[in-house]
Amino acid sequence: MNIRGLAYVVAQTTDTAKWKAYAENVLGMMALPGPADGLRIKMDERQFRIAVERGTRDAYTASGWEVGSAQDFDAAVQTLQAHGVAHERGDAALCEARCVQALVAFQDPSGNRHEVVWGFKSDFTRFNSPIGVPRFITGDIGMGHTVLPAPNFEATRAFANEVMGFGLSDIFNFKPAGDGGPVVPIHFLHCANARHHSLALAAFPVEAGCVHIMVEVDDVPEVGRALDRMREHQVLQTATLGQHTNDRMISFYMRTPSGFDVEVGCGGAVIDWNAHIAHEFTKVSLWGHDFSVGNATRA
Repeated sequence: MNIRGLAYVVAQTTDTAKWKAYAENVLGMMALPGPADGLRIKMDERQFRIAVERGTRDAYTASGWEVGSAQDFDAAVQTLQAHGVAHERGDAALCEARCVQALVAFQDPSGNRHEVVWGFKSDFTRFNSPIGVPRFITGDIGMGHTVLPAPNFEATRAFANEVMGFGLSDIFNFKPAGDGGPVVPIHFLHCANARHHSLALAAFPVEAGCVHIMVEVDDVPEVGRALDRMREHQVLQTATLGQHTNDRMISFYMRTPSGFDVEVGCGGAVIDWNAHIAHEFTKVSLWGHDFSVGNATRA
């Protein structure tokens, strides 16, 4: 598959009003009405980047991946067929909800739902942050990245590489302190853009269906303003400000109303994949990123 980037993510919520307030007042995104009393969270020229659907639980439910043409979409479907992967073409109602020409949905071996899409519809509504965030960095490199649980790790890693076409950026092996248990691998994967990773797979289950997503802003002051808004609105912080070793992102983490985390950062590495050498890094951050503040392990 010739995946260009992370197009959108889908979250389920029991409280759309809470998500609307969080999106507008903390993230600084536009929260517009969506299908079936849901929300479309807008952070750039696209009609949405986060689809919030009303449901019976709070969770992350799907990752949307973009290909560039109908030909690439047909090739993606053929790849699924060639590998014997069960898949379903999106009907007119689902394509309308996702604002795309066509969609095919499938699950990886760990049960994560993926939607490959092409042909976004645009209403040309300008992004206008309700609290003055100038922009989020998206465009040709997608909306950011997502980190998904992969308890069936080897099969899921192989699926991402061999079926979905992701390449390895680098590896982190989480080692519990002392004799705390087995080493937990996390693989960081890239697609056809210059982001260090658009997908990462972590070899443990996550009840909310996602470890975290990342959104990128222009600079450290914008990250700091988001940090202030998080505190003002009493949102749970899950990692302090810090800078990662692998993608050089300066960021912090906080909890979303759907139970997964969002990393707000700036300064993410832009990679020349012809020159990049995949490696194992042994320290998550150059400085900061205390993940104990939220009593949760995140990578």
